Amino acid sequence: MPAGGRPTVRSRRLGTALRQYRHAAKLDQPQAAEVIASSQARISRVESGHATPRVIEVRLLLDAYGITDPEVRAKLEELAKNSKNRGWWLEHAEHLRPDYVDHIALEDDATYIREWQPVMVPGLLQTPAYAEAVIAGGPHCIDPERVDQLVKVRVGRQTKIEEGGASYTVILWEAVVAHPLVNVEIHQEQLSAILEIGQRKNVTVQVLPFSAGVLAGYSSGFYSFSFDEEPTVQAVAMDNLRGTSVLEGAKDLAAYANAYDLLRSSALAPDASAKLIRSILRSLKEDTPWSRS
Repeated sequence: MPAGGRPTVRSRRLGTALRQYRHAAKLDQPQAAEVIASSQARISRVESGHATPRVIEVRLLLDAYGITDPEVRAKLEELAKNSKNRGWWLEHAEHLRPDYVDHIALEDDATYIREWQPVMVPGLLQTPAYAEAVIAGGPHCIDPERVDQLVKVRVGRQTKIEEGGASYTVILWEAVVAHPLVNVEIHQEQLSAILEIGQRKNVTVQVLPFSAGVLAGYSSGFYSFSFDEEPTVQAVAMDNLRGTSVLEGAKDLAAYANAYDLLRSSALAPDASAKLIRSILRSLKEDTPWSRS
């Protein structure tokens, strides 16, 4: 059983894949259960992510489903091996919501991460000072010790990007960089950090300008994740006051992939985005109105 008695992101992904392959093979759950000499209830729990199959069971099921692609088999076997592994973030588990743990696990497994943020600088770009300011100033009363732990987790999440472990593309609404949500000095430091991070080969930063109009209200902020060599969206996460929601249905994934493509096509190119950020940063330092010139 996954840790804590609840499905993990990895166990859910494995279960979903096995269910899809079973359906494609036109087998029902009792037939799948016979393959691994188990019960229909166990197959149901595996497919819902509430139980983690052994690697040998994954191999037997994939044989029965006619899945011969070595890359697919290796990926699912790896999920079976790692579905219960403790990630680095679990040392902070007492300070983290279960849905936030799921979000971090998605980031940790992802090969491609795309993000749209119309309100604040994304966690994967935040400086420690900016992170502390937005966490402490949020709608929830958080004691200082927990704020410190959450900042450490936020900085820890950035290691994936710093080490080139994933391709990260982010679109920011112009308001995010033009209008400080925090102390101006902290905001200036944050803009400088965005410019520096945006120079990495695996990072693309684009700004959706005010001139895009109502498009900025097309969707609230969201993250999309891909786990393979190709950037096909396989999970979408969204933050809200109650936590983080993860979408994995085919229609949901297609809708958010299309939304991201629309936002990206209307955003400034990376070079033009960096020029705009530099202009805003310069105006903040001079305490004068900024322009795109």
